[in-house]
Amino acid sequence: MEAHLTEWLNLVARWIHVIVGIAWIGTSFYFNWLNDQLRPPETPEEGVGGEVWSVHGGGFYRVSKFAVAPERLPRKLHWFKWEAYWTWLSGMVLLVLVYYLGADIYLLDPNVSSISATTAIGISLATLLAGWLVYDALCRTPLIDHEVLFALLGMVLVAGVAYGLNQVFSARAAYLHVGAMIGTIMAANVFFVIIPSQRAMVDAMEEGREPDARRGKNGARRSRHNNYLTLPVLFIMVSSHYPMTYGHAYGWVILVALFVIGVSVRHFFNLKNQEHRYWWILGAAALAMIALAFVTAPSPAGSSNLDGPVTMADVQGVITQRCTPCHANQPSYPGIPFAPAGIVLETPEDIVARKARIYVVAVVARTMPLGNVTGITEEERAVLGAWAGAGE
Repeated sequence: MEAHLTEWLNLVARWIHVIVGIAWIGTSFYFNWLNDQLRPPETPEEGVGGEVWSVHGGGFYRVSKFAVAPERLPRKLHWFKWEAYWTWLSGMVLLVLVYYLGADIYLLDPNVSSISATTAIGISLATLLAGWLVYDALCRTPLIDHEVLFALLGMVLVAGVAYGLNQVFSARAAYLHVGAMIGTIMAANVFFVIIPSQRAMVDAMEEGREPDARRGKNGARRSRHNNYLTLPVLFIMVSSHYPMTYGHAYGWVILVALFVIGVSVRHFFNLKNQEHRYWWILGAAALAMIALAFVTAPSPAGSSNLDGPVTMADVQGVITQRCTPCHANQPSYPGIPFAPAGIVLETPEDIVARKARIYVVAVVARTMPLGNVTGITEEERAVLGAWAGAGE
């Protein structure tokens, strides 16, 4: 019953995470689009730096942006912050439920390192904190005014974190923690910089002082950083479904490549919003994705190390012992109340239907069994590889 309730708690937290994440990313996309679309007002107004006219849902909208601030504040001023806060909080709940409470299955891999669950959780929390502290410190240096150099240094640091985490965590957990670190940076930007900057400007107006435009500029810059990080984070959120990425021998390199592709696509659309249509950026991103697909393609499975031909009985023997404890109608492995992803491997028909998937996760990416909790051997992986490669 406890495992069942934990699964429902996981569902609720994940649902909330997706909902508030959509809201946060939606506002990020909209307001960055809005800033890029601002044009001088057709009828000049004092203090107004630009305006946007749009039509949606059967109505016309006119949005004006003041160069610094209006002469007086309206009675109702809308703030955009809870989307960010709830995205981070729900993400932390999921991190605890899945990776901390299930550390032996999801966080650790004995083939990668022999650290304890407590040590791994400590590294996890330290990564989230250090990521923000380093990023924030860099933002307070003159480097922040050199956007290209700042972005390149950021990519180098992300690559270093991805490589380092792959030396201590399971491949899947390493990817997730890079995303969690970036998500923490984004939420901290809102909590520590963007909202305080806006609050300072509002307080100045309420006290009859001239708002400090530099605070607004700083908040806008951090908001722009968040905008560029959205697509890489979205990929990491769904990456657990694609073991050919995180399970590759150079999974951390693939992560960095996909990170660059995501940032490039976001850059294309930001430029397009400013009426700079550099289609070659989108084309280069597409070609990079195609190249990654071929570079990560698995080598044909061989059977040279096996004594004889592999039979279905051999395969089912491996699956029954190493996979079925979790992938069954009624799993026997502790803490697994339902077959993960609904995949049941109890009959020869079940196994044959999932042949390609078994080959990818157990032979190529080697990400299953998770944390190798059932102790699959190299010989058994070879059996599955020879069977999958023989086309039987």
